[in-house]
Amino acid sequence: MPKAAVFTMKLEPELRDAFMAEAEADHRPASQVVREMMRDYVRQRREARAYDAFLARKVETAREQMRADLGAADDEVEAAFAARRAALARDDGASER
Repeated sequence: MPKAAVFTMKLEPELRDAFMAEAEADHRPASQVVREMMRDYVRQRREARAYDAFLARKVETAREQMRADLGAADDEVEAAFAARRAALARDDGASER
């Protein structure tokens, strides 16, 4: 990929020197390391936004279901899963014999 953009930034001289030394110790150009960090940052932010959008859709779907009276009360859900856990415990006990 051709590199046509220039990115200038200000930073502390100590940070620059430490960064340059580490890049050199890895036998990598500093610009390559910075590009890699920028790509990682962009990927992480995109993934975070995608997850936030996914979560917002799930919450809105749940709210729509509750408004349509399709939900279950907390005590009903707890009772149903307590029964499932008890059944699994019984099944596990039977398989251990």
